[in-house]
Amino acid sequence: MSTPPQPPQQPDPPSGAPAQPSAYPYPNPQSPAPGGPLGFPPAAPAAPSAQSVYAQPTLVGPLVQPPQPQPGNPYAQPGPYPAVGPPPPTGGRAGRAVLWAVVGAVAASAAWAAGVFLLPTGSGVDLRGYSAPANLCNSTDYSSFQAEYAANDSTPTHRSLGDVALDEVLCNLGLKKTGSSYADAYLYVQLDLHKKTDPGPEFTATWKNYAESHSGYDVETVTGIGDEAYLVSDDTTSSSSSGSLYATLAVRDGWVTYTMSYSAYYSSYSTDKDPPTLDEVSDWLKTDSRATLADLKG
Repeated sequence: MSTPPQPPQQPDPPSGAPAQPSAYPYPNPQSPAPGGPLGFPPAAPAAPSAQSVYAQPTLVGPLVQPPQPQPGNPYAQPGPYPAVGPPPPTGGRAGRAVLWAVVGAVAASAAWAAGVFLLPTGSGVDLRGYSAPANLCNSTDYSSFQAEYAANDSTPTHRSLGDVALDEVLCNLGLKKTGSSYADAYLYVQLDLHKKTDPGPEFTATWKNYAESHSGYDVETVTGIGDEAYLVSDDTTSSSSSGSLYATLAVRDGWVTYTMSYSAYYSSYSTDKDPPTLDEVSDWLKTDSRATLADLKG
């Protein structure tokens, strides 16, 4: 913030001129003692000359005049107290300091009023009716994947976080084909309810530009799911015997964010000799995400 301009300095009094009384009250050494010599009333001061006007020091603050009776109201008498709210002084260092203080106080009062009356606590939070279940695995619809991976995961993993700023739940599911002893693929689901900040700008920056920060990934904009959605994928399965397949559908609906991710790794030792294609996985992610979000919103 820039510094307010400094007022011009008063000229020094002529050499040999008597010391002028200070604007500050007695007992300042520069102020005369009350009364005249030997207690007699002081003599009336002489009228100032043209030169002495400029030799007078600048007084700090205005001389507050008592309120005057209003014309036509003979009962209005001047009170013993100064008028309320005198205009701020316009000259001198102290005058400018008071002026800046008054301006700052007015600005602070306006900002406070705007915060209280225009932006009440919790305004703008848009959760769209979603709720975070205690166990997201029990609330995740992945029936499209179960057509390919018919064996149920008996030990899915779920976690949850509840806070005044964020509700977060997640679920890890192992996907197994019939006859498989171990998981052939994995499904990861996460739901975040942002209760203090709008996740929109950061969500868009992260997922829309995912390919810029992660080499080899493709990004597809998906319509018809939430306010915005992106399908991020990486497919290195040149054949059914090697490579990996990764796909995530990221959705934002108001201040709620959701992801469903599929991942699988294939090698010559894999028992899955007929893995799904990227197109199939992408369709399953979209179908099951729509169903899951509809259930969580109900």
